[in-house]
Amino acid sequence: MKYVSTRGQAPVLDFADVLLAGLAADGGLYVPESWPPLAGRWQEPRPYAELAAELIWPYVEGSAVPRPVLDDLVADAYATFDHPATVPLVEIEPGLCVAELFHGPTLAFKDVALQLVGRLFDWELQRRGERRTIVVATSGDTGSAAIAACVGRPTIDIVVLHPAGRVSDVQRRQMTTVDAPNVHNVAVEGTFDDCQHLLKQLFADRTLRERVGLSAMNSINWARVAAQIVYHVVAAGAVGPCKVAVPTGNFGNVLAGWIARRSGAPIERLIIGSNRNDILTRWARTGALVRDEVVPTLSPSMDIQVSSNHERLLFELLGRDGAATAELMDRFRSLGSVEGPRDPVFAAASLDDAATLAVIADLHRRTGYLADPHTAVGIGAAQACRGDTDLPVVCLATAHPAKFPDAVEQATGIRPDLPAHLADLLDRPERCDLLAAEVGAVRSYVERAVPAH
Repeated sequence: MKYVSTRGQAPVLDFADVLLAGLAADGGLYVPESWPPLAGRWQEPRPYAELAAELIWPYVEGSAVPRPVLDDLVADAYATFDHPATVPLVEIEPGLCVAELFHGPTLAFKDVALQLVGRLFDWELQRRGERRTIVVATSGDTGSAAIAACVGRPTIDIVVLHPAGRVSDVQRRQMTTVDAPNVHNVAVEGTFDDCQHLLKQLFADRTLRERVGLSAMNSINWARVAAQIVYHVVAAGAVGPCKVAVPTGNFGNVLAGWIARRSGAPIERLIIGSNRNDILTRWARTGALVRDEVVPTLSPSMDIQVSSNHERLLFELLGRDGAATAELMDRFRSLGSVEGPRDPVFAAASLDDAATLAVIADLHRRTGYLADPHTAVGIGAAQACRGDTDLPVVCLATAHPAKFPDAVEQATGIRPDLPAHLADLLDRPERCDLLAAEVGAVRSYVERAVPAH
């Protein structure tokens, strides 16, 4: 498998090079040259790791990573999960299931991809005799999951940028309480979109990229999306023809569902759930991409107005025309408003905080199930987009309710406990640096914190 940039001006690479590159040299995102059909016996009940290796292999084949190595890395990654099914499918009520993606080390769906991506990075860098610096922008969950994937690895330094005061206490402490010489946490005085913009500016600095060996583990990295395709396939294979509801901000999670559907999974409809930061809902309904101010909400991992992974879908909808994609993204960046192509497979709805709390409360009252505010947005969107079909709905449960105990307690009166391995999290000392949302300040920090590679 070879990979091309969504903007058409970067070198064609194989999987291992795309893994380490992250963002393409022309500012685009890498996508496969073609979409392989679902491989093997994907509809048969099998261990999650076994099926994951089989489904991911077509995207890796032809690179330096041999199939037995991939099998071992996948098995090792999912051995860190505390549920025997890795991603259990739970029926909440007739016609509604949740795929629980939060049984990994940091209690969020990002673990499903990043536990594997961290191991792939380490294996490939050891093979090359290289060391890299991972810089991550996070709206809450990616940072802790990336740290958990990289902590102590001899080939990796990691710098995580999070928006100061805009993540939950649990999310922040899962990042800032990690005491390891290769882990560096930065609170940026701004929003997640500011963090993401800073990340792109760092990657545009060729001198810095080469000096510290910059790489990315945000969902701009194709390997993350590849790993996320698996649980969409597993869920649809178990349920049969269905609708999949995805609470999303940066679009990577729902894009993986689109790829699974294109590859042959029986997903009839993809439902986007947004909070008040609803650029994706507005796009799905009207085709308008209009950037607005980021509003803090009870579902902070979705407090995003510039969804970087959306570019991969727009590239497909523009007929894989790199020049047209680059022109559209340049106009959006400069004007903050463009008309983009749509795919009718997407439905969408947005929920404000009051509606989110109402879904959490109603779900618990009727079924006993405790949903975190992000999962509640997905379920609420599915309810709003019910339509005239009786297809079952699978909602991706993206975080453990204990990651957002204030919201869950406000809705239900129940304060969920953290699992045993995080029980003392709120008592651990924190280590974090506060910086202005200025690329010069962040560049200087990275240069001081990370040795030249």
